[in-house]
Amino acid sequence: MNIRRHIITSALAGASVLGLLALSACSPASGARTEDGKLRVTASFYPMEFLARQIGGKHVEVTDLTKPGVEPHDLELTPKQTGQLGESGAIVYLKGLQPAVDAAIVQSGAKHVADAAALTSLEKHGTEVDGHHHTTGDNHSHSESEGGKDPHIWLDPVKYAEVAKGVNKTLAQADPAHKADFQKNTDALVKKLDGLNREFRDGLQKRSSDTFLTTHAAFGYLAERYGLTEEAISGLDPEAEPSAHRIRDLHTLATEHHVSTVFFETIANPATAKALAGDLHLKTDVLDPLEGITGKSRGKDYFGVQRANLAALQKALGSK
Repeated sequence: MNIRRHIITSALAGASVLGLLALSACSPASGARTEDGKLRVTASFYPMEFLARQIGGKHVEVTDLTKPGVEPHDLELTPKQTGQLGESGAIVYLKGLQPAVDAAIVQSGAKHVADAAALTSLEKHGTEVDGHHHTTGDNHSHSESEGGKDPHIWLDPVKYAEVAKGVNKTLAQADPAHKADFQKNTDALVKKLDGLNREFRDGLQKRSSDTFLTTHAAFGYLAERYGLTEEAISGLDPEAEPSAHRIRDLHTLATEHHVSTVFFETIANPATAKALAGDLHLKTDVLDPLEGITGKSRGKDYFGVQRANLAALQKALGSK
């Protein structure tokens, strides 16, 4: 009886060792693949999730750490999410945007990591022009990465395409067997982003004004790409009340630059924008910083929302 049990347990132990060997042969790390062999990819927030899904296609299972409707800058991670980072086959994030994510990635020791901030050049937005402070960058103090650089690179289709190419390389390293598919998907995505860039360039070419007002100064890269000037209403907090002095400045600016519209975003409270628009007798509209997609978004994905942003800018800037 004892001998028989010993033979059975030895056989089972041998089988489980073989099983583990087989698993490790097809998996870059434990938990890095799903049961059906897909690469587990963790993305920090929507623009990174979109790239991972578009490039990875049917070979990846993507988890987004930031749920729809949550302000990415304010994200706190649960212990489960932190653990998930360590088990990812690949991670796609933007360093400097979400401090909690940055810290967890360092702790995770993950091998295949794409950092969007390292895949294109980040700039510092905000310059003095004609005595006015032109804020063409982010006003969230806690969303500015090292050196006060603006993280909102995904709003410029050209920079976003550069990031896509870098994400492609990371996924190919994490899952070399599907390298050719990732490349094909990346080429298709880059082509669509090139097309979107042309739509913005052509659509904003003939306009009666260059300046737009917004509560969330996320559109610095987009403004720079197409020769526009973004003016943010208030200081560090997009929901803070602007000072009387700032309102006077904006009044002058709106008159001088033929501004017709104050933009607010889908996630933040529109009260400040609406009050200011009332004071200045301007219209309000939505310009979406595309930090997440919700039922209120004017489009189902990145391209849909960007086209809605283009239409809103054309209307506000008097495009002909």
